[in-house]
Amino acid sequence: MYTVWAQRREEVVSDCFVSPDVFHRMVDRLAEFIVPYQHVLETEASQRNMHLYLQGLLSHLPGKNAEDIATFVEVERQVLQDFIGTAPWDHRPLVQVLVGEVVERLGEPDGIIAFDPSSFPKRGTHSVGVKRQWCSHRGKVDNCQVGVFMGYVSRHDHAVLDFRLSLPQDWARDAHRRQVCHVPEDVMYHTRHEQCLEMLEAWGDQVPHGWVTGDDELGRHTRFRHALRERGERYVLGVPCTTAIRDLEAPWPVYQGRGRPQKPPWQSVTGWRHALDPEAWARLTVRDGEKGPVEIEMVRRRVQTRLERKRVVFQKWRWPFLHRPSKGIAVDKQANHDVMHLRRFREADRLADQAFNTRP
Repeated sequence: MYTVWAQRREEVVSDCFVSPDVFHRMVDRLAEFIVPYQHVLETEASQRNMHLYLQGLLSHLPGKNAEDIATFVEVERQVLQDFIGTAPWDHRPLVQVLVGEVVERLGEPDGIIAFDPSSFPKRGTHSVGVKRQWCSHRGKVDNCQVGVFMGYVSRHDHAVLDFRLSLPQDWARDAHRRQVCHVPEDVMYHTRHEQCLEMLEAWGDQVPHGWVTGDDELGRHTRFRHALRERGERYVLGVPCTTAIRDLEAPWPVYQGRGRPQKPPWQSVTGWRHALDPEAWARLTVRDGEKGPVEIEMVRRRVQTRLERKRVVFQKWRWPFLHRPSKGIAVDKQANHDVMHLRRFREADRLADQAFNTRP
């Protein structure tokens, strides 16, 4: 049978044949694109070096290090090394220009701000912020750096807006290592969800958006979700499969005639998912995958969540999405209104669950 994904694969392969003329036009467009970024650099030397460095990055050179690029563009190696590594220039004006460009070209009222902590595997111990920690790139604890990125997605396209290096506490307290790696004095330890909120505070009012998204590394923090609600943000965040919830649409236990009527019990997202009626799931085909179409089975229910140890915080209604093995999504409709969605997806013979905390 001639499937949709097989047809799409043939279309992608046919697009791999590109005329060299395309790249000439791309270089011209890039030269125009970098002009506003050059203007915000403080010195003429920095502006010139930026152009030379980009020339080297776009060249045919097999290695894109400073020495090879300097030879290619016919300047002294030390000139480019100083520009990249030690010259005192501030990247924040460049980010300001980038945000303005993204808003102008991609901005939509219902755009999405996406936060994503991402890891970069390292072998040594001297790169700033490197340590043995959870490495999402490899799916295990390993030696790596972690960056926290703020992206923007709209119907037009997607782009990175801002970023932060996640500096571990032991690095933040080690004056010698900070000095060797030239870590600025004002850079202190912040949790990753604090870094996300910092970027949202800096750019959220300038960037038109209708939603904030993130995975369960961010969604597990109740303070992060609370801060988003305080800002009036609508969000879709992953939460762990161990999140305790109460299904408000489940039948209540039969009243025994004494004491208060019992409510449905608290249970983990995983346990709750197993108790759901199989007929409650709706199936959607989302996109083509490498091994076939990716299908999502989703259910939405009103639930309450139990937060912060034994203290119960009722955030009115939460509507869960779930997908297997269960993580959760919570959605808030108003400042005190959360929704959890449980979804599960199939890709070829692989079945996975995920739950999300969302705020509509």
